[in-house]
Amino acid sequence: MNQGRMVFAQLMERVHREDFRRCVERYEGDRKVRGFSCRNQFLAMAFAQLTYRESLRDIQACLNSWPRLSTGSVSGGGVARSTLAEANESRDWRIYADLARKLIGKARPLYADEDLGLDLEATV
Repeated sequence: MNQGRMVFAQLMERVHREDFRRCVERYEGDRKVRGFSCRNQFLAMAFAQLTYRESLRDIQACLNSWPRLSTGSVSGGGVARSTLAEANESRDWRIYADLARKLIGKARPLYADEDLGLDLEATV
């Protein structure tokens, strides 16, 4: 069995907690939140996106089948569909838009000289 760190954990360490915390504080994302924080929501939805989950039921089943994910790094026990649905419905989308801008700002200089294989001159 693999004893190393999961690829997901390695990817998520690139999202600095302080940057994320500032985005959440700017829009009071964790105000009146009891257990499922904005960070937990972000981790759950990032995992869902990276593993091609197609529904809340699919996300829930996948997260709850991985004890290492569902205890500690994503939630603190099982993740309920209603919890995910409520978080997705009520959290301010600008938190994640700001985070995306920060991550794009960090990635842009790293790939400034890379050829992305796109012929943008010929696009309409």
